[in-house]
Amino acid sequence: TMNVEHEISLLVEEIRRLGTKNDDGQVSVKFGVLFADEKCANLFEALVGTLKAAKRRKIITYQGELLLQGVHDNVDIMLLRD
Repeated sequence: TMNVEHEISLLVEEIRRLGTKNDDGQVSVKFGVLFADEKCANLFEALVGTLKAAKRRKIITYQGELLLQGVHDNVDIMLLRD
């Protein structure tokens, strides 16, 4: 079984790497940027599943329930905490 906590910590690292800080110091990244990144594609078997798990744990937040490539490329994924 995959280690969800480990997957989430990798996700946080990738959001930091690809994202930008806003005026409040919060890091965010567009879903499309995350999805299209080659390193992320290799790291995460189920990126959307990892995002949902991280959202449930209040580590990240984004609008909506399910993110779909293309449709939701411009949705901001905001890092709430490490």
